[in-house]
Amino acid sequence: MHDYVYPSVFLAYLLFFLCFAGAIFFLVRSRRDGYWGKESEEPKYRMLADDESGGKPTDDSKTD
Repeated sequence: MHDYVYPSVFLAYLLFFLCFAGAIFFLVRSRRDGYWGKESEEPKYRMLADDESGGKPTDDSKTD
């Protein structure tokens, strides 16, 4: 008779580690991309301004 407990436990811990590593990766990436800075809400307000103007860029929106 074979014991299948260890492979399933190792697989579970591997999946937990992958989920944790993915969360840390995207947390660090979002910090690096500037989503936590003082201008982090700027894209939201620019989108709302574009919606109010009918999709046309407003004067205060920045174009790159």
